Amino acid sequence: MARGDGKLTHDLDPLDRGPQDACGVFGVWAPGDEVAKLTYFGLYALQHRGQESAGIAVSDGHHILVMKDMGLVSQVFTEASLESLKGFVAIGHTRYSTTGSSSWENAQPTFRATATGHLALGHNGNLTNTAELAERVAALEEARGELPLGTKVSRATSDTDLISALIAAHPDLSMEAAAIEELPKLAGAYSLVFMDDTTLYAARDPLGIRPLVLGRLENGWVVASETAALDIVGAAFVREIEPGELVAMDEHGLRSHRFAEAEPKGCLFEYVYLARPDTSIAGRSVQATRVEIGRRLAREYPVEADLVIPVPESGRYAAIGYAQESGISFGEGLVKNAYVGRTFIQPSQTIRQLGIRLKLNPLREVIADQRLVVVDDSIVRGNTQRALVRMLREAGAREVHVRISSPPVKWPCFYGIDFASRAELIANGLSVEEIRTSIGADSLGYVSLEELTEATTLPADRLCRACFDGVYPVPVPEPEVIGKHLLEGLQMRAAQDTPSGSSLRR
Repeated sequence: MARGDGKLTHDLDPLDRGPQDACGVFGVWAPGDEVAKLTYFGLYALQHRGQESAGIAVSDGHHILVMKDMGLVSQVFTEASLESLKGFVAIGHTRYSTTGSSSWENAQPTFRATATGHLALGHNGNLTNTAELAERVAALEEARGELPLGTKVSRATSDTDLISALIAAHPDLSMEAAAIEELPKLAGAYSLVFMDDTTLYAARDPLGIRPLVLGRLENGWVVASETAALDIVGAAFVREIEPGELVAMDEHGLRSHRFAEAEPKGCLFEYVYLARPDTSIAGRSVQATRVEIGRRLAREYPVEADLVIPVPESGRYAAIGYAQESGISFGEGLVKNAYVGRTFIQPSQTIRQLGIRLKLNPLREVIADQRLVVVDDSIVRGNTQRALVRMLREAGAREVHVRISSPPVKWPCFYGIDFASRAELIANGLSVEEIRTSIGADSLGYVSLEELTEATTLPADRLCRACFDGVYPVPVPEPEVIGKHLLEGLQMRAAQDTPSGSSLRR
């Protein structure tokens, strides 16, 4: 699809845009280490969380240099570019857009000059009071005599940019104090890494909806969206950044500030799909949780079959659990193209018609004449599963029983996952039996919300389950003041309201 910056990016699954990942953030404070390269490898470990753009900011104590572009981490950075990023504190970001279009202007980290130095910031999550914050930023800009909203040709339109603007707008406060002042005014989900010229900061919203962890290097500190990124750079896991906590790391050590009372509501979908299986959340291995979900799914929806196969890769561990509990053999019936991700090459109509085969291909010798249990993580629109069932039947499968390791997704996420709209969610309009008929499966079973919750070992009141039950822990504003392209709309209206030829100053 065409993106806002005029470049073309495409998912190689033209049939169904499933749940899109949240962003990934990484930060390191480590004098004497190659912090840019550490950040690169940290982002590489978090690539699954965002594939639209990537960026790294590095400071040598006097200046912050930001390098970012559209594309995967490996496409944006080279050995030579990383060598040019010298310093001892760095942050990095991999983006999937949930507020603001997919464009270079919205790639992160963001950058701002402040009264005392410089600020770079990366954000995983999504704010729900973006319109209110945009009004505050506009008022600040007007007071400073800056260009009106509608006249800036290459202005960022992300909630991240608003956070940066507000933290930078306190000439009488240190960065630390400014953050403590502004963070309580943000609503929604945010896990932040940011930096000034000498210090690394990390902060998490009071509900802790999106993950953020702290690690220790021999001579420094690391923060990351997932523990797997700590492992990649050789950092020892210390603890999670607590909900409602701001942490600062510099030559004086680590300082912690509580800016809001914690009310933990971690995202349940992290366990189902978003996080890497080799990550731990709240002390629980994601891989172990997914295997347990599969076991519970087998108990809830047993079936006579010959083979359990996963939809790679997100259905793998639930399929293993299903096979273990049911006693049905586990097998690899689908091969995934390991190199399919985002591409800047536009597929022709002929290639588009190949659909899911761009990503998955059946092993005919394995599945022919077999009664299959096919385990996947979720059904969003249903198009992918419909094509998959058809493909398996064409490859000779005698029966296809679909099992889903999450409950029906009936509600959109406003906290950092770009699901389809509620009207597009297949489970919102159809019963399970109607969905089964729609996708052409012999049977269909979803794990229940209660069993999924128990598999995490966390109590229900410590989890955000809004996409499954519609109970939003942070109130969601009216449609006119929320949405992915809210700020583009505000910018367009401001441009229309600016008289032709008028002064560029307010």
